[in-house]
Amino acid sequence: MSSVEPSVAERLADVRRRARQACERSDRDPAEVTLLGVSKRQPLERVRAALAAGLRILGENQIQEAVAKSAELPVEVEWHFIGHLQSNKVKPAVRLFEAIHSIDRLKIGRRIDLEAGRQGRRIEGFMQVNLGEEASKHGFLAEDLAEAVRPLLELEHVEIVGLMAIPPFEQDLEAARGWFRRLRELRDELAARPEWSGFAGRLSMGMSHDFEVAIEEGATHVRVGSSIFGERPK
Repeated sequence: MSSVEPSVAERLADVRRRARQACERSDRDPAEVTLLGVSKRQPLERVRAALAAGLRILGENQIQEAVAKSAELPVEVEWHFIGHLQSNKVKPAVRLFEAIHSIDRLKIGRRIDLEAGRQGRRIEGFMQVNLGEEASKHGFLAEDLAEAVRPLLELEHVEIVGLMAIPPFEQDLEAARGWFRRLRELRDELAARPEWSGFAGRLSMGMSHDFEVAIEEGATHVRVGSSIFGERPK
């Protein structure tokens, strides 16, 4: 039996195959699902290999690392921010990222909006929901979500396009399914409100361990790292 590790291109092809199969199981069009390659602490040669194999969107959760990588990678790469954004990092974040998946409080939404206006940019934003109400994670709580996020509708340079969550880790994928279903229900509840008319209702959920279940439950954006790039170097 061969012990040769699969290449990045082979890993990416496998992730795409699994995503297509998840779409087939849930009667969805694969074109509805966007794959983000989470390149956190991954060597540049692996990232370049994934881009050469057709990956086009990279997700990063550290501003400095993303800025450094972007200087070494093709300009056509689309960057999405998926980590907790500190106020003092908003300026470089707005300069680099097309979308920010982690608007987890009103203050940061307003700061992003102000900076996007200064830079003449328009940013797509996902509202992060702390589904498990975990102290270690950021985000709006599910309870009274509509009222809590209402002020984000006033932003001029940030278009709120969906919800994002990092649910509690569940080894049992059926247990994970419940969290993804809950985020979808919250999205549907928002979309049904008059003030959210025209809401794109995207769902950023699912990672290497559980992205297939997330797709089955309606994910439009999945954030996959190790399944594409391999384990991060120590």
